[in-house]
Amino acid sequence: MENQTIILVISAFLGFASGIIMHRSDFCIAGMFRDLFLFRSSPLLRSLVLLIAFSMLLFEIARLVGILNYSLPSSLYGLPSLTNLLGGILFGIGMVLAGGCVVGTLYKLGAGNLPAACAFLGLLVGSALYAEFHPHWKQLTLATRLGDAATLPQLLQLPPTLLICVLLLGTGGLLYRWQVKGLLLRPNRVKGYLQPRTAALLLAVIGLVSFSLLGMPLGITTSYTKIGAFFEQRLIPEHVASLDYFQGHGFEFFLPISNQTLHAGAGPFWDGLALIQFPLTLGIVVGSALSAISMGKFSCRFDIPRCQLFSALFGGIIMGLGARMTPACNVWHLLGGLPILSLQSLLFTLGLLPGAWIGSLVLTCYVLKQ
Repeated sequence: MENQTIILVISAFLGFASGIIMHRSDFCIAGMFRDLFLFRSSPLLRSLVLLIAFSMLLFEIARLVGILNYSLPSSLYGLPSLTNLLGGILFGIGMVLAGGCVVGTLYKLGAGNLPAACAFLGLLVGSALYAEFHPHWKQLTLATRLGDAATLPQLLQLPPTLLICVLLLGTGGLLYRWQVKGLLLRPNRVKGYLQPRTAALLLAVIGLVSFSLLGMPLGITTSYTKIGAFFEQRLIPEHVASLDYFQGHGFEFFLPISNQTLHAGAGPFWDGLALIQFPLTLGIVVGSALSAISMGKFSCRFDIPRCQLFSALFGGIIMGLGARMTPACNVWHLLGGLPILSLQSLLFTLGLLPGAWIGSLVLTCYVLKQ
């Protein structure tokens, strides 16, 4: 593969920057959805709306000027199925119980958070566990497919730009009212704190750079699967060799920086996906750790109630399973799929809401009361 060092550096830098931004703004997507059901209010959710809307604008402009050249259906965002919805529900439950999504877990881990370490371990276990029933889930995905349209413009038979302009007018008006009322500004006196609205804009730019140079939006869940598969291979190599999911190279994406199409898979081997996602994952942890140290916020506490540690571990396992079943994670779908109006991502988001509600009920009834 050409330009491996350049790809590695770009991916690591994007992860490093994302780790700093998310830590300094506490940009926790899991918390946004959890607070919506726990407190009937989620002010930080407004910054997610801003992030999605700004990403939609940037992606469409980049597509029109020829910087982005994605075509759907593709292996990035394929045809929709009911399994996208079911996986989203499971993911929503898991991220609330884990106390963070797949990226939130990483930046909290970098800051020394022990429950995040338990959630990270659970993600590895859940992601690898999916391989045990992948063939059956794949059959269910094919059996519950919802047509041949991969995006909302394809489904409605409308020009993408027209539909995106209509959506941006609606969300733009909403964001303008929030801005006038000061609802996008969070009161905080912590030195070095980054406003969520600023974080949203910066993360949208990072997403555009990733999509433009590396051929995909931010995403890390396959790296969890690969890491889990590496550990499993060391323990039971014969079993890993017998699992089709770990042997396949069914993921295909175009790498603009090298002008080539790459085939990758979730198994314990080095490929183009590992080259992008491994340094991205490590970069988020390192960026968050350095941010926490510089702010005097790095803290490793071990006096955490066991029930919360178990909740994080169990939530991580469920989240890892959901990420493979849907497939992909909330960052991949919310920050990459929704801006290009992928139907898979729309279904995932519809599932994420009831999933977060169920997770919030379990959290309040069985975890926080202990």
